[in-house]
Amino acid sequence: MAGLKEYYTVKLHDTDAAGILFYANQFKMAHDMYEQFLTRIGFALRERFTIRDFSMPIVHAEADYHQPLQVGDTIEIALSVEKIGTTSFSLKYQMSDLDGISVGIVQTVHVTIDLETGKKIKLPVPFREKLMEMAKKTT
Repeated sequence: MAGLKEYYTVKLHDTDAAGILFYANQFKMAHDMYEQFLTRIGFALRERFTIRDFSMPIVHAEADYHQPLQVGDTIEIALSVEKIGTTSFSLKYQMSDLDGISVGIVQTVHVTIDLETGKKIKLPVPFREKLMEMAKKTT
């Protein structure tokens, strides 16, 4: 799969009392990747907070855990655009160990909203185009 890929090494603060990745931190790792993705396609979150033209909140998130991770484990996180709708889009974060074995998957669904009204809006054309470019890279 092409597209955006990054490596992440599990830190002590990512783990629970048993020394295994705390489940919620899989979402944190995915969200860090999401922020990098937005920056890469020219829609950094910082700009969303200053320009305030639209936002893309997460309206659904789910995760599957395939293998436990411990401090010092390095994984690859590959982001792909899974679906582009009229007002929403979904992303998949495939997390694999360095041998390519899946350790987990996170999926998120985002809706574009007008920040002034809080109402759903159509994906802005420039943003939709960037999503479509990335979707082509990940198929």
